[in-house]
Amino acid sequence: MRILVLRALGLGDLLTAVPALRGLRAAFPEAEITLAAPAWLEDAVSRIEAVDRLLPTAELGPIDFHRPDLAVNLHGRGPQSVERLLATEPRRLITYAERGSWDERVTAVEWPAERHEVLRWCELLQRHGIPCDVEDFRLAPVGEREGPVVIHPGASTGARRWPVERYAAVARGIGAEVVVTAGPGEGELARQVVAGAEEPGRAGEVGAGGPDSGPDAVQPGPTVFSGTLAELFDLVATARLVICGDTGVAHVATAYRTPSVLLFGPVPPDLWGPRCGPHHVLWHGRTGDTFADDPDPGLLEITVAEVLDAAGGVLCGSESSAPVTSG
Repeated sequence: MRILVLRALGLGDLLTAVPALRGLRAAFPEAEITLAAPAWLEDAVSRIEAVDRLLPTAELGPIDFHRPDLAVNLHGRGPQSVERLLATEPRRLITYAERGSWDERVTAVEWPAERHEVLRWCELLQRHGIPCDVEDFRLAPVGEREGPVVIHPGASTGARRWPVERYAAVARGIGAEVVVTAGPGEGELARQVVAGAEEPGRAGEVGAGGPDSGPDAVQPGPTVFSGTLAELFDLVATARLVICGDTGVAHVATAYRTPSVLLFGPVPPDLWGPRCGPHHVLWHGRTGDTFADDPDPGLLEITVAEVLDAAGGVLCGSESSAPVTSG
């Protein structure tokens, strides 16, 4: 049996679909499961342990696959994603879509508007007789949690990007080794955080192994991470703490159960935040335009003092079983 799954989105999107992908694997243990997703996610896909092959696919681009026995749309509700999958000529397609709009190959379920992203995709499969464990999202540990504090200032849209100068102030106030990470095209953003946090001449750049250390070493200032996606995963998996906004790195921390302080806005954490674990979510209850160029007003209500207080609580072992909302 050949199964084709479409999830041609970003890192956080991939990790929120892990329980659904593992549900498919459990239901069809002998099947060949192909995931149509961006090629740069290959290292992440290999850690899920539910997919046999990554098929490099651009978002809503053509899918180079022919006649799967089952196609599963974990990308969206169409019509573009549905049409892309139908073009592969599947024997059957499971998707969210308007009922009655497609031919007999399509078994469609109505889109749930307000639903946590993990639950949304598990429930799609469960409606078609494929059980999923919504708590089966964790990735296998890669080492002891003895690494630095990771700060990730980037986000895919300006609306979810807390100001650089505030991240710099947090880096100054952490009182521990800090590594600043960056996504594609965000290197300058990370360097600005380091420059704002550092005394002159102490900023640096390291790979996943971190700066040199030893009995005579001076405590280093914040450094900019430069490494592969696999090295980023290892860095987050072994970090003492992750501080970032609503972005892919937050989902990596959730997957590895790495303690985190997450800054939410304009999207509420009950739709995209961690559902449990050693995480502290800051959100002031205001929603807005997630595709805006400027930081969301609700996100801007989160202060440096709030983040530092939350970081101290998480590092001291205070664990949240649900997102914590700022007042």
